[in-house]
Amino acid sequence: MLRVIQKSMRPARDLSSRGWAASRPLRLTCGLLVLLLSPTPPARAGQAAAPAAEPAAPPVLSRAEAREFLATAKIVKGKDAAKGITRPVRVTLSDGTFTHDALFSTVDERKAVERFEGGRVELDFVDSYKYTLAAYKIAELVGLDDMMPVHVEREWRGHKGALAWWVDDVMMEEGDRLKKKVQVPNPQAWNEQMYRMRVFTQLVADTDRNVGNVLIDKNWRVWMIDFTRAFRHNKTLLSDKDLKKCDRQLLEKLRALTADQVAAATSPYLTNAEIAPLMARRDVIVKFFETLIATNGEAQVLY
Repeated sequence: MLRVIQKSMRPARDLSSRGWAASRPLRLTCGLLVLLLSPTPPARAGQAAAPAAEPAAPPVLSRAEAREFLATAKIVKGKDAAKGITRPVRVTLSDGTFTHDALFSTVDERKAVERFEGGRVELDFVDSYKYTLAAYKIAELVGLDDMMPVHVEREWRGHKGALAWWVDDVMMEEGDRLKKKVQVPNPQAWNEQMYRMRVFTQLVADTDRNVGNVLIDKNWRVWMIDFTRAFRHNKTLLSDKDLKKCDRQLLEKLRALTADQVAAATSPYLTNAEIAPLMARRDVIVKFFETLIATNGEAQVLY
């Protein structure tokens, strides 16, 4: 029961516009006007009750706003993510008015020699959150940052790591889609996303671009995550067998990319030991598609 006290004898303010209904008459007591209110009475027979108000939709943040939120909002809790061999942590952040989850990865391992199942051996092995941050910066340079969740570097509980925006409305991973033989609704749009991802994979030399690191949201949008094993020192491509087509704008951005741009964007995560091979791979990719265009025609290669 809400009591509103009015010290003058002026008429009471009409409160009906706020959805309140008076249930008792006004009383004058000791020169004070007291208005006693009760909840809205139930609807009469045959009268439909007013529908309950739906909760307000969470605000949609721009990428710049999401970056600021990740960098400054308080991390209020965390738990181990369900998947991930590097044991990332799913954390919840809040700035007091907005709350959202993110993925926090702190892996930063370096070995002179790493031996894998199957007999593969890798020298100067690196598995580092810093490479994921660098990959996001490269994606921004070549116009593919909309295929990666926003990333920032953050420190939590005494450890620095990559903090990535938790992708909402994920339906499945690419591995699940292939296992269940789920057909994509728009093959052309899907293939164009995959072509972009494949070019980017070769550019950053990601040796762990497996189907578990590709997320699919409810709009069939592809999200690339986890580049901790990218930026190998090879100056040739890991494989060119999947490079069939290329986004026209992506190819132009690759042509225009400079080592100085890469160094400025990725500092302090990459050194010349990673940047020089990346630029060499860029040259190989550009030449590869120029040769393909000369052979098959631009219309068959670019989109």
